[in-house]
This record gives sequence, structure tokens and C-alpha cells, in this order.
Amino acid sequence: MDFTFTAEHEQVRETVRRFAEAEMAPLVREADETETFPPGLFRRWGELGLIGVRYPEADGGAGMDKVADCIIREELSYVCQSFAASWSAQSHLGIWPIWRIGTDEQKQRFFQPAVRGEKIAGFALSEPDGGSNIRAMKTRAEKVPGGYRLTGSKLYITNAPIADFLLVAARTRPELKPDAISLFIVELPADGFAVSSLKKEGIRASETGLIGIDDVFVPDECLLGGREGTYPVILDSLSENRVGVSANALGMARAAHDAALRYAKEREVAGKPVFDYQAIAHKLADMAAEIEAAKWLVYYGAWRVDQGDLDLATASKVKLIASETAVRVSEAAIRIHGGAGIMREYPVGRIHRDALVYIIGEGTSEIQRNIIARSL
Repeated sequence: MDFTFTAEHEQVRETVRRFAEAEMAPLVREADETETFPPGLFRRWGELGLIGVRYPEADGGAGMDKVADCIIREELSYVCQSFAASWSAQSHLGIWPIWRIGTDEQKQRFFQPAVRGEKIAGFALSEPDGGSNIRAMKTRAEKVPGGYRLTGSKLYITNAPIADFLLVAARTRPELKPDAISLFIVELPADGFAVSSLKKEGIRASETGLIGIDDVFVPDECLLGGREGTYPVILDSLSENRVGVSANALGMARAAHDAALRYAKEREVAGKPVFDYQAIAHKLADMAAEIEAAKWLVYYGAWRVDQGDLDLATASKVKLIASETAVRVSEAAIRIHGGAGIMREYPVGRIHRDALVYIIGEGTSEIQRNIIARSL
């Protein structure tokens, strides 16, 4: 057993950390207040090779592993989870299925420019009535000459208001079977495809949309992989991304703990730093221990991805522990700050709002527990 990161991994961490502090951190406050994603970040990520970190060099990526992907996620989220959420929707959910099963033409037309940050992508899966239950999907695709007609709705879709294209999941047959669900690449704007921006309490600067789909025509060449019944690739994508967003949660937890530790050492009560009071010191100690435990579960999950044997239950365990840790740690950080914790001059309130997203998004904690229980 070897719990050390490689020199290459450490170099990735240092590069992303410097970039995030220099180019992302100055944008965070305004982006959060205005609830807008900063233009130009996707291109910068593309230039640095951050979007394609997991993809082979032959496909325009950096050819690195899932551990490197999680390091990037952790460091981006440490500075701003809103930005990291948009990056995640692009780098994995929006383009991984295209890389995995897309036709050569689809890879050239959509995957390649998205990896370079020239096009913005997203993944339209969740629906108003279905939530995390994929099999309850109501959006349907009817075969017509030259393509398909899509009708339905999608909710809470990251990047939708700013996307150049979205992967849209739709039912190509009425049966409640996995092979009745397919993926379509929808270029935007499109007639009948209406995107409304949503106001959120968490990850405010990651633009999110409600989508109405009214008889939208999608040509045959935009049926992902040129075939119907691609539900299994959705499951594969979600499993791997649950490990990914767990690294995001780890970054948020670290940021909240570091902010609380700084404040505890600077803030004085009765002539001494509040860190010197055992109640505060113990709280910080518990936070540090939880983060350390979550860290190694996250990177174990990443290692399992790289070994090619990640199972659904393990992915759910990683996601459950990391996301719940981020929520607990960020709440504790607010308590340590006292009244300052709910002031926007301090980051802990924003971090807590962002952390709450991840006990819901990418499958709720309850969904993760269901998956784990079924494996017992």
C-alpha cells in the first residue's frame, strides 16, 4: 500500500493552486453576488489542459488519471465551488459520454472544441418529476425522417444558460427498461428549446437552467453513438462523477476548516485567541480528523476508477461521506466564526451554501444510502 502522490500529481496540484489563487480568487465575490459565470474561464481552463486532463493525448487531452482529475477538482473547489461545478459539468458530464461512445464525427464536432474550452457543454438528465430517479424519465424522443423530435422538460441543468450544446437524455421507447433511454446532442440555440435561468442559494455563479423541450428536432447524426439504448453509459458516467464531485466536497471542507482555523487564531476573547479555548480547539480537531478520513476515501475511489473496477456501492460510499463531511465542517466553521460567519466578508457562509448542494446533486444522500444498502 502506498498513500503518496506521485511527483506529477504534486506538480498538477501546485499548478492548479497557483492558477486558482491568481486568476479565479479575484472573481469569486462578484460572480457570487451577481450569480453569473465569468466569461473566459472555460478558454483558460482549456489552454491549461484542465478540461481534458482525463482524456488521452491522442484525443486532445492530457492523458492523466482520475487521481489527477480529483486533485484539480479539490483545488478548484478550495477557491470556488461555483466555478468548479461548471468545470465539472463540462469536463466530465457534458463530454465524457461523447468520448466514450460518440462517433468520430461527434468527437470532432463537439468533444474536441469542448476540451479546448471553445464550446461550453452540459448534461440534461434531471427532470421536474423524476429528480434522481432516471427510470421515471418523461422526456421522449420520437423517430421521424432524418432524426428525432424531442418533447419534455429538464431541471437543475448546470451550464444550460451559457451552453453551446447539451447532452439530453430522452426515452426512445415507452417501456421502463434501461435500453429504452438514449442520449442526444442538442446544439443551442434550437427552436423549441427554452432555457430559463434559476436563482439558487448555493453555487450561485454556476449558471443553472430549467429547460422546456417542445417538439425539438435533432438530426440523426446527433444521436449519441449513432444508436439508441445508451442508458448504461449514463450510469457509468454518474458513478465515476460521484467520485469526482466527492473531491469537490473535499476541497470545500478544507477551505472551510482553514478559514475557521485562521479566524480562531486571530480572534481574541478575554485577552486570548479563541483557539486557546478547548471547546473551539476540539471542534477544529474533529473537523481536521473528518477531512483526513474523507480525503483518503476520495482518493481510494479515484484509484478504483484508475484500476477499472469502481462499483456503484463504492462510488456511493465515497460521495456520501465526502459530501456530508463538507456540510458538517462548513457548518462548524460558521459556528466558530460566530456572528462573522454569516457575514459575506467571510467565505464560510458561501462555502456552506455550496456544500449543501452536494448532499442533493449527483444523487441525494438518501439515494446513495439506497445503493449502499442494496449491496449489503
